[in-house]
Amino acid sequence: MRVVIAPDKFKGSLSAPEVASRLSTGLRAGFAASHPAEGFETTLIPVADGGEGTLDAAVGSGFTRRSATVTGPTGQPITAEFAVRGKEAVIEMAEASGLAVLPGFGDGSAPNTETARNSTSLGTGELIRAALDLGCRHIILGVGGSANTDGGAGVLQGLGALLLDADGNELPAGGAALGRLDRIDLSNLDVRLEVAEFVLASDVDNPLLGRTGAAAIFGPQKGATPEDVAALDAALAHFVRVLAGEIGPEAEDAAQAPGAGAAGGVGYIAIAALGAARRPGIDVVLEFTELEQRLAGADLVITGEGSLDEQSLLGKTPMGVARAAARSGVPVIAVCGRSTLSPEQLTESGFESAHALTELEANVEKCIAEAGPLLEELGKHIGVRLSGNSQSQAPTQDSARTETKEPLHV
Repeated sequence: MRVVIAPDKFKGSLSAPEVASRLSTGLRAGFAASHPAEGFETTLIPVADGGEGTLDAAVGSGFTRRSATVTGPTGQPITAEFAVRGKEAVIEMAEASGLAVLPGFGDGSAPNTETARNSTSLGTGELIRAALDLGCRHIILGVGGSANTDGGAGVLQGLGALLLDADGNELPAGGAALGRLDRIDLSNLDVRLEVAEFVLASDVDNPLLGRTGAAAIFGPQKGATPEDVAALDAALAHFVRVLAGEIGPEAEDAAQAPGAGAAGGVGYIAIAALGAARRPGIDVVLEFTELEQRLAGADLVITGEGSLDEQSLLGKTPMGVARAAARSGVPVIAVCGRSTLSPEQLTESGFESAHALTELEANVEKCIAEAGPLLEELGKHIGVRLSGNSQSQAPTQDSARTETKEPLHV
């Protein structure tokens, strides 16, 4: 029997590679308990939806992890990683410009109004340049978890542009300062961008400006007050007008494009200045991980994420994996920390079943703290059930459906 394990991270507990590894250990133990002589193979394919975890998915698919010293969201030097395979690079912008790399993040001091107004995406531009230095010409930009609301102005700066005020002085970092922007000098923009292709991996379809824009929708998550939101939105609108004066009306069109509001507006500059094609993050990840090709010959797929809920049904990782499994005719089940989906919703989404850590431990905080051991235990129970389905050959899809439909009893 061969099982493909293709989960996303369990946010706050385990990375996707850790989830896959823990499940594999439990599955093998559970299957071997009843059939020690029978073959059992697991193929581990960590995946993500284009945001945090995309880098891990790339490395798990044969990319090489690289690093560069770049400018963090508040100007501090940090070491950020990206992934390279031949002339292809995967950049997870949260590595360079994310909330998680803000100084003091997690101790209550960040994010706040100051970081909301002044955080920059400069480090993401510097990561792109590092990838170009290594010869990469096809660059996937996975966005999500950003600290900035600067419209991607920092990305432009990282690639050689100068943002100048009326006195010819370079603007300080951050979205709020864009209100004082007078002109953008693109004369030193990296010439290699002319032959590079960019993909914006994002599920966010918000425009850059207005009531559903980057500042209004995502600014408060980054510490912005209502006053900050108004100031940032006005500054971004001014940035668009100035950029349009430099590159033409396509800059204004790009501000309304779906996805322009992603990652504090990094989506905007990717579309307007880098010519990026926006694609759903999960589709991009499943493509470079070659999930569908690696499903050939599999008997079961297991996917999942920390919380399986209504949000999951809107195109997040489990749904993308389920669709790929359906196209390959392979049954799929989900594992998660907790699930709020009904059996009908699971069936309609293509899942045979879902198994949650809360089936083993009712205390959610304990599930988060002890996710690793609990996942192994959950995997063991699934493995035992699979062994009951396997005589001398793998189960049919119908038998797998019958077996996995019932909840686990522990």
